[in-house]
Amino acid sequence: MTARRLVRVEYRIVSKKLVIVGGVAGGATAAARARRLDESAEIVLIERGREVSFANCGLPYHIGGEIPRRSALFVQTADGLMERFALDVRTRTEVTRIDRAARQVQVRDLTDGREYTEAYEALLLSPGAIPVIPPLPGVDHPRACTLRNMPDMDRIKKLVDDGARSAIVIGGGFIGLEVVESLRRRDLDVTLVELLPQVMPNLDPEVAAPLQTELRRHGVTLHLADAVTALADDSGRVRAQLKSGTALTADLVVLAVGVRPESDLARAAGLELTERGAIVVDEHMRTSDPHIYAVGDAVQVRDPVLGEPTQVPLAGPANRQARIAVDHIFGRPARYHGALGTSIVRVFNVTAAATGASEKRLRARGVPFRKVYVHRGHHAGYFPGAQVLMIKLLFTPDDGRILGAQVVGPAGVDKRIDVLATAIHAGFTVADLEDLELAYAPPYGAAKDPVNIAGYVAGNALRGDEDFVYAEELDDARRGDWTIIDVREPAEYQAGHIPGAILMPLGQVREGWEDIPRDKPLALYCTLGQRAYYATRILRAKGLRPRNIAGGLLTYNLVHANHTPPTSTCREM
Repeated sequence: MTARRLVRVEYRIVSKKLVIVGGVAGGATAAARARRLDESAEIVLIERGREVSFANCGLPYHIGGEIPRRSALFVQTADGLMERFALDVRTRTEVTRIDRAARQVQVRDLTDGREYTEAYEALLLSPGAIPVIPPLPGVDHPRACTLRNMPDMDRIKKLVDDGARSAIVIGGGFIGLEVVESLRRRDLDVTLVELLPQVMPNLDPEVAAPLQTELRRHGVTLHLADAVTALADDSGRVRAQLKSGTALTADLVVLAVGVRPESDLARAAGLELTERGAIVVDEHMRTSDPHIYAVGDAVQVRDPVLGEPTQVPLAGPANRQARIAVDHIFGRPARYHGALGTSIVRVFNVTAAATGASEKRLRARGVPFRKVYVHRGHHAGYFPGAQVLMIKLLFTPDDGRILGAQVVGPAGVDKRIDVLATAIHAGFTVADLEDLELAYAPPYGAAKDPVNIAGYVAGNALRGDEDFVYAEELDDARRGDWTIIDVREPAEYQAGHIPGAILMPLGQVREGWEDIPRDKPLALYCTLGQRAYYATRILRAKGLRPRNIAGGLLTYNLVHANHTPPTSTCREM
């Protein structure tokens, strides 16, 4: 993607009547933007709930007590929007039908049942997404909850406040993990059930592994690669039957298995939808009806990395889409360039984040790629408190254009993922990462930031300065096909090593290289990868063709589900 230049735009404001269906991130942003662009426009915001704009991303944290005041979740009130922006805001009001031919909507006041029609020149839909409720026996149990809005939050919090001591959370995505953490903060015994063999399906398995370790470390019981098949009452509590045969009983159940677009209104109006029910929009956020726009969790957008349609139910994209839709409605040449799906989640003391394409997605679509792993301290190793984070970088095998990145660790994750998301948006290659000038002071970073190091390692691979073998190629069935050399120190080797590995510390490689067996391909490793890189350079000079085990023993252990970290400090950097 090439950089865009901003130029002064002269445009003619035409007095319009804009009707917006749905508040929160998309609708409320659209309404405020519309007023800033046109003081004379008639702007009607219709919201089914009592609150027109609340921080739904903050709901779990109020349950857990990190956000103590419920009122802090209100981004804006109806009265505040009306006073500041002169909007016509109608809460507890529902649009029940769209008459595209007449350009009007049928409206029902939920407080008194009154129905009426409202005309529009432009209509913007921001209905959001609704929780997927699996068709399970007993799913209507009074202690089985979802979490989408303030009433859902209040219901869960009341159960906890009233003495619930245990909970089952079904689903290990964003909402599920945030709810798990919040309930543990309230000292509940929490069990997490996830259909897949990992939490956070948008991450690759080895990046999700530290989250699973952290969950267990904080007392969360995990049932991965399992599913709830039925719920039932058990003397006022909830009993969950799992596919594996296990039965669990708890004081409440939270269903967090995913969301689906709330697009019934659009479907009834005959707007084009995808097979999964997302509203199809163009680059201006315009639907198949040129007078109707749609934004937020309910729409299909473009993945700029893979160039394919996707859905990204995140608040950041919803806000940008709302701004672009309104700009286009009022005559500005605004275009939405797609969503990378940049996201981040905190699980107790570990944070994981992703942007762009994952390895799973690239493999599923047959897209050629290369990958590197980097383990580095989040700030200078000599400054107290440095903690190791991992970057997984995916890039094209020809020119090194960045396709995706994932970062996991105790600190500094947010800074790195934002830099990498910006790099993908700008169309950067790994060579550009080598050249980035990033802020450095010992408490904040290193003279060579982990992002720079990721660029160096990827650049070495593209230039042929380093060859990698990956941990998944060294499973039990194939490990014996390699001669594996551990270049760490004896104490590190004794603390844990790859089965069958031969110890030859880095300081002995120059003198002892002739003793290395030559009958199999050669793979070297250390804890993080740096010492093994030095050793491979030495052996290359001797005429050998060694490979570095990508990401060292740390990555090997994550891939092979051995989550006990080897002896390591940030000094290896």
